[in-house]
Amino acid sequence: MSIPIILADDVHKSYGRGQTRFDALKGVSFAISEGESIAILGKSGSGKSTLMHIMALLDAPSSGRIKLENVDTRTLKGRRLNRTRNKTFGFVFQQFFLIPNASVLDNVTLPLKIAGVGAAERKRRGMAALEQLELADKAKNKAINLSGGQKQRVVIARALVNNPRIIFADEPTGNLDSKTGAVVEDILFELNREHGITLIVVTHDEDLAARCDRQLRIRDGLLIDDTTEVAA
Repeated sequence: MSIPIILADDVHKSYGRGQTRFDALKGVSFAISEGESIAILGKSGSGKSTLMHIMALLDAPSSGRIKLENVDTRTLKGRRLNRTRNKTFGFVFQQFFLIPNASVLDNVTLPLKIAGVGAAERKRRGMAALEQLELADKAKNKAINLSGGQKQRVVIARALVNNPRIIFADEPTGNLDSKTGAVVEDILFELNREHGITLIVVTHDEDLAARCDRQLRIRDGLLIDDTTEVAA
């Protein structure tokens, strides 16, 4: 059996101490195979965003561990941690986190700049990502002048520019109207199917979750359901 790309093993996360302590995750375990599409479902405050941040190595568990292709991520420190995160993951958030007055191309290539990639290669890879999202003609536009749907496609292009193996999408259609949201969903699932990118979607949208291979439901910091979707 192949090694999971992500393995969560009894992950706990607490904030604060004593009477102010809050247990956001209370022992969550599961495995994700490469190329799967996974929905993490739960109400606000259920722990789903905390879990995503821990899986994406943006935060560390209080106890338990995350393994990334059999590597215990507790062994990743400093530059090695940053390099692993930058090379392995792409992020698509509900809030676009674009630099408003920077060009679309500069926004897309920011992860490459952080990684120390040279200007010519940054431009080449940035334009390739924009081409994939049908936004090459907007490369010189300022991000502030784009529509919501265009901004989210720029965010996806930025997520793709490092050729990630895993994309984390946190409420990726939350700021979009239903028609534009459907287009963005289609793009994400096409990347999953056509390019084999593992897709992990954090959402409370049941329709979006139903498009994923599996659904992990979190309630009060516990995994209450791990459902495999069976195609009709």
